[in-house]
Amino acid sequence: MSSIAIVVLNWNGLDDTRLCIESLYGQTYENYSVVLVENGSTEAGTEECMLELQQKYPGLRVIYNDRNLGFAGGVNTGIRYSIEHNFDFVALFNNDAVADKNWLKELVAAQKKHSGGITTGLLLHEDGKTIDSTGDWCSTWGLPFPRDRNKLTEDASKSGYVFSGSGGASLYSRAMLEEIGLFDETFFAYYEDTDISFRAQLNGWKVYYTSRAIAYHKQGATSDKIPGFTVYQTFKNLPLFFTKNIPLGLLLSTWPRFTLAYTLMLGNAIKNGNGIPALKGWGVQVYYFWFHALPSRWTIQRNKRVSTEYIRSILWPDLPPDQTGLRKFRKIFTGKD
Repeated sequence: MSSIAIVVLNWNGLDDTRLCIESLYGQTYENYSVVLVENGSTEAGTEECMLELQQKYPGLRVIYNDRNLGFAGGVNTGIRYSIEHNFDFVALFNNDAVADKNWLKELVAAQKKHSGGITTGLLLHEDGKTIDSTGDWCSTWGLPFPRDRNKLTEDASKSGYVFSGSGGASLYSRAMLEEIGLFDETFFAYYEDTDISFRAQLNGWKVYYTSRAIAYHKQGATSDKIPGFTVYQTFKNLPLFFTKNIPLGLLLSTWPRFTLAYTLMLGNAIKNGNGIPALKGWGVQVYYFWFHALPSRWTIQRNKRVSTEYIRSILWPDLPPDQTGLRKFRKIFTGKD
């Protein structure tokens, strides 16, 4: 039976974390350990809560970061611990989510049957009525997006291969992580999970989605605590994601689309009163473009093991469904919805 380390990240979310840990210790799969990374919280009572959880769940491992390293840096702390202690797989689970008792069992079963790289499940919203994601896609416009978001639960996609797994509730092969590297800490938060999935795909590791592995997510519980955080991270990270991963053979078709989409999104953010965090994100990405994204791209593309046509075949062939503004803009010039 494969050994699994479930990594959970806490940052100022004690109430959510308690419920999360409780659900993980109710899993029907047997050979797993929970690794709780305390990511530099400032919330009163954090240390006491960590000790309380360790007393309640004696097998719980708590690791303390001196400062907030973001999602990417925080989970990397737990992943490094898991690799050092020879776990076969690492499961990531958001602290503002609750797992069905068979969540891990179903992920492991699907992984053994279908995927050597990343396996993801059905992530529902907190009330269980609608969908957070059934894995993620990347479109031919260079824009990643969660699949099936806000659809009714009964309309969830059937199990099958997808482009990316959600960092909030997915299973990652240790062998894959050792080969392609961990999460890119430059991203801090947002799109780091699609980035690592893209790198996995480029190296020939597939991503599988199973509708049988169910979890419930309290969407935005962490990011909503910081005004402008999501906007800033979006405009910082999208160009990094695009620059690092899109193969040379797809740049001619995707780069003009991505540039147009990014520019229109930036203008819309300014129009809607989010100009300051959006422009800050744009400014920071200029630096990272030259000093991080381009050097990373050289390594990633040099190590690519699949054809450009394969990557083209797994991209979503249109705009993301939620890009209504871009669709209206495109219709003005092309007549296409």
